[in-house]
This record gives sequence, structure tokens and C-alpha cells, in this order.
Amino acid sequence: MQLSKDNLRNIPSGSTVVVADEKIFSLPEKVLQFGTGVLLRALPDYFFDKANRAGIFHGRVVVVKSTPLGGTEDFDEQDNLYTVCVRGIENNEKLEEFIINSSISRVISAKDAWSSILQCAHNPELGIVISNTTEVGITLTNDDIHLSPPRSFPGKLLSFLFERYKAFNGSNESGLIIIPTELIVDNGTKLRSIVLELAVMNKLEDNFIQWVKTANQFCNSLVDRIVPGKLSQNDQAETEKELGYEDKLMIMAESFRLWAIESNSKKVMETLSFAKADEGVVIAPDIEIFREL
Repeated sequence: MQLSKDNLRNIPSGSTVVVADEKIFSLPEKVLQFGTGVLLRALPDYFFDKANRAGIFHGRVVVVKSTPLGGTEDFDEQDNLYTVCVRGIENNEKLEEFIINSSISRVISAKDAWSSILQCAHNPELGIVISNTTEVGITLTNDDIHLSPPRSFPGKLLSFLFERYKAFNGSNESGLIIIPTELIVDNGTKLRSIVLELAVMNKLEDNFIQWVKTANQFCNSLVDRIVPGKLSQNDQAETEKELGYEDKLMIMAESFRLWAIESNSKKVMETLSFAKADEGVVIAPDIEIFREL
């Protein structure tokens, strides 16, 4: 039996896995995520899922697959569900948890369906953009944001923001909270600078550039969790036998988790309500101490 929405009810009652509540599948899309990697699926998406199960965040994630390699078939076949195997030591005791993550609503290929991604900019409930495109992703290139899609991550983000600006007539309320998780110092500040420079290079209107500066908040962030990712073949087989289903997207993560987000904004606090569900999410005016630690 393969993991899917329809098969959730068929998971054996004696299984130790935390099963997703079907009510979560009807929640609105509140997050746009650039990247399908295991770090995002085991950290931010872990927090979104936990908050949804706690009745706090009430939102799901649209994932943008930016790289041309591979497709979205595994996600499609499993209705974007996947198991996170959490293993580690907490309070001097061995910890092992299995959680079916239901935070992702769709995975869309930028190469094949860029117009569908831009359509997400018209969603008034969308409030957060996150990314993990590797450290190389946050670099300035001479990109044309009118391509379908633009070549670079900053180009894709700028194109999305421009679509958002037009969709809501540049209203201040339509601005987004943008949180890169790439492991570079001051990642949000650097991404903001690149996006603004790219807007000038693309000769976008001054009112839009001002909207990017004032209505949107780019937050520096720091992520810390060891995510080995895919299980070994033997471990996968044993775990699937224990849980009672097959899962092509199953990943492993350590129990320790940290997502430090730099902001003192009331809007950020309200929008990132998922932070209330887990002490691993920290929102603070200055996150340098976490980097030093």
C-alpha cells in the first residue's frame, strides 16, 4: 500500500505513525516555497505541519520546483504526503517519531507551469515566501523577469512580486514576508538588495520598487537541523514494514531543530503564527547569538 490521501484510513491501527487529519487538506495556501529539498521538508514544512495539527497556522504550502532535473511525479502519486522519521536523543533518552507531513498542497514545476506559479500571486491568503536554493541561488545575474520562467531564483521571486503588485494594485496589505533559509550571513538583507537591483535592471516602475521596499519584509534567518534525508534501503524496508505502507518520499531528521528568524515586526509575528507550535522556531530582533552558538 502506497502512502496517499485515500490510503490514510487504511494505515493499520497499531502503527506508530502520526497520521494527518483530513481536515488539513482543505486549508488555504499561505506559503510559497522555492525548493523541494529535504532541509525544507524536514524543518519549515515540519513546523507548518505541526502547527496545522495543533489548530494554529491553518495554512498549506505551494512548492516551486525550480531545477529542470526530475519531475513532480513522486509528489503527485502520494498527494504530496511524506513521512518524517525523527531520530535522536532528548533529555538523555532515545527518541524515535514517525510523522506523516501534510503541509504541502501542490508541487509545481517552474519550467513546465510558470503561469500556474504566477497565479498564486493573486491569492489574498498567501503571506509567506521561503526558499532554499543553495548558497549559489542568492546571487545577482542579468536576468529577464519576463521570461517563463526567469533563469535565477531572485529573477523568479521578482517576477512573482511584480505579479502580486499588479494583482492587488500595489496595496500595502498585499506585501509578503520573505524568509530565505540559504546558509549565508544576512541572507534576507542580501536577497532584498539583489531583488531591488534586478528591478532597476529590468526597468520596472518606481512605484513598484517602492512597494517592494515598504510593503514587503525580507527577514534574515538561520536554520539548524541535521537531515540525512533518504533512508538506507534496509532501513526503508524495515520502517515501511513497521508503519504499514510504502513511501517514496520518506526522509530522516535529527530531533534537534532551530529556525531563527530576525524581526521585531508585529505583522511578522502575526503572520508567522506557526511559531507558537514549536520552541524550535525563534523570532527575535537579532539572531546573531544563534549564529555564534
